[in-house]
Amino acid sequence: MGTVSNSSDAQLDRNALAALYEETFRNLEEGTITEGRIVAQTKDKVIVDIGYKSEGMIPRDHFSSEELQNIKIGDRLQVYIEECEDADGNLVLSKEKADKMKIWEELEKLYNEEKSIEGKIVSRIKGGMMVDIGVKAFLPGSQIDLHPVRDLDGLVGKTFPLKIIKINHRRGNVVVSRRVLLEETRDKKRQTTLATLKEGQLIQGTVKNITDYGSFIDLGGIDGLLHITDMSWGRVGHPSELFTVGDKAEVTVLKYDRETGRISLGLKQKTADPWTNVAGKYPIGTRVRGRVVSLTDYGAFVELEPGVEGLVHVSEMSWTHEVRHPSRVVAVGDQVEAAVLNVDPASRKISLGMKQTAPNPWDMIESKYPIGTRIEGKVKSLTDFGAFVGLEEGIDGLIHISDMSWTKHIKHPSELFKKAQKVEAVVLRIDKEKERLSLGYKQLARDPWEETIPSRYHVGDSVAGKVTKVADFGIFIELDGGVEGLIHVSESGLESSAKLEEKFKLQDDVTAKIIKVDQEERKIALSLRDHQLDWDRKQVDDYHSSQGELDQSLGRAAKQSRKRAQSDDQS
Repeated sequence: MGTVSNSSDAQLDRNALAALYEETFRNLEEGTITEGRIVAQTKDKVIVDIGYKSEGMIPRDHFSSEELQNIKIGDRLQVYIEECEDADGNLVLSKEKADKMKIWEELEKLYNEEKSIEGKIVSRIKGGMMVDIGVKAFLPGSQIDLHPVRDLDGLVGKTFPLKIIKINHRRGNVVVSRRVLLEETRDKKRQTTLATLKEGQLIQGTVKNITDYGSFIDLGGIDGLLHITDMSWGRVGHPSELFTVGDKAEVTVLKYDRETGRISLGLKQKTADPWTNVAGKYPIGTRVRGRVVSLTDYGAFVELEPGVEGLVHVSEMSWTHEVRHPSRVVAVGDQVEAAVLNVDPASRKISLGMKQTAPNPWDMIESKYPIGTRIEGKVKSLTDFGAFVGLEEGIDGLIHISDMSWTKHIKHPSELFKKAQKVEAVVLRIDKEKERLSLGYKQLARDPWEETIPSRYHVGDSVAGKVTKVADFGIFIELDGGVEGLIHVSESGLESSAKLEEKFKLQDDVTAKIIKVDQEERKIALSLRDHQLDWDRKQVDDYHSSQGELDQSLGRAAKQSRKRAQSDDQS
C-alpha cells in the first residue's frame, strides 16, 4: 500500500508540475515584457528563468561591461519575450528590447504628464539637432532657444533639459523642445519681476543684446532698454564700449509703462550729475587740463572729468595760425591745456580756448609796428580786394586794392603782385580787437595829386598816352608820369561801347583833350570827341587863313597888272 501510495503522490506531483507549465505557457505572450531570474552564465549567454518549462537565453552583448561585472546568480531583471519556442524548442529572450520598451514607456509617461527629461545633443542634422534621451530624438532648430542660435555646432556634446512635444512609438519618432521650457521659465520670472517692478528701483539684470542706440537688459523674463544717452554722464560712442552680451548690470528703472510693457533703464542715474557744480568748479578764466575725446569740423571736445566736456572752437586754438580743421593741431587722446571762456550749465556747455594759455602777439603789435612804420614781407595770398603780406608768424597785413597806386586804376592785385613776392609797405592802421593790420603800398611814394598833377595837367590841354584798359564804360589812358585818364564812352565819339573794343587795343597811342581835372576825386577826364572837334576847327581856321592870304596876293597882282596897263597906255 505504501508503495502504491508513494507512486500515486509522485504521479500527482508530475501532473501538478505539468499543469503549472501549461498555465505558465498560456500566460506568456510573445512581444511582451516579463520578469525573470538569472540562474546561470556561460561564455556567450546569460540564462534566465521566467518560470517556463525551459530557461531563456540572452546574448551577453545585450549587457554593458559594467552590468556584466555586477550581475549575480539570483538577480532579477525585465526581459522581452521574442519567441516562446524556437525550432529547437528554446525560449528566446531579449534584454535590449526590454530596456527599449521600458524607455518608451517612461517617455510616453513623461509626455502625458508634461514633464521634462535630460538630453544630450549628439550631432547636427538638417533642420536641427539629434538628441540622445535614451532613444534618438529630433530637436528642431526653432525649438533650441528663445532666439535664433548662430553656432549650432557649438551645442554638440552639451546636455539640456528638454520637453517631449511629439512621440510615436510605432514609428520610433520623438520630437523634443528646449524652447518650451525656456518660455515657461521666462513667463514665471516675468510674473515675479512685474509684480515687484517700480520706477526708481535698482534692479540686477543681464545684458541680452547690444544695438547702436543702446543695450537690452534681461531683468528676469522681461527686457528693458538702457539707452546710450542714459549709460554715462560722459560721452559713449557705442554701447559696446561699456558692455558685452552676458554682462551683469545693476540699473535704475526710469520708466515703466504697464500698458505697453516698455521699461526704460538708466545707469548714469546711479551717480550724481557732474554738471550740478560745474559753474563753481570751472569759473571763467580757470586753466584746465583734459583729454581730447572727439573732433568735428568746427572744433575739439575735451573731457575735463567723466561726464563734463568742453569745446575748443577752431578759432580759439591758435593766435598765429588760421586753423581750418582741429586735426591740424590736436588728435583724439591728446592731453591739452585750455582756459575756460564761458560756462552754460543749463545747456551743459563749456567754451574753452587753447590759444589763451599763451601770450597774444596782437597785444604787442602797436609797439612793434607803430603806424607809419615801413615793413618788408612776403605776399601770402591775393584776393579780389587786396594782397595779404606776412610780417611774422601769425601776423598778416592787408594791402587793400585802393592803397596800391596813387595814379592807376588797379582792377586786381595780380596786376602789381605775385604770391611769395617780397614787398615793402607802410603800416596805416591797427585794430587789435579784430586782429587786423592795414598796409599801404602807394604810401611808399609821395602823392603826385598833391604836388605835380594839378600844376602839370590843365583843362583844355591835349595829351598823348597809351591804352591800358578797355572797359564797357570807356578806355583808360596812361599819361606821362604814370597818371591815368579816362575817356568815357560818351566822349569817345563812337556810337556804342562795343565799338570801343573794335577800335582800341592795349598799348595803342591815343591823343585826347583834358576836359576835367578833379583833385578831390583824383580823376582826369579826357575826350576824344572834343579833341577831334578842336582838330577839325583848326583845320578850318587854317584853311580860311590860307585862303585870305591867297586873296590878298591875287589882289596885289591885279593891282600891279592894272598899273602896268596904264603905263603902257600913256607911253
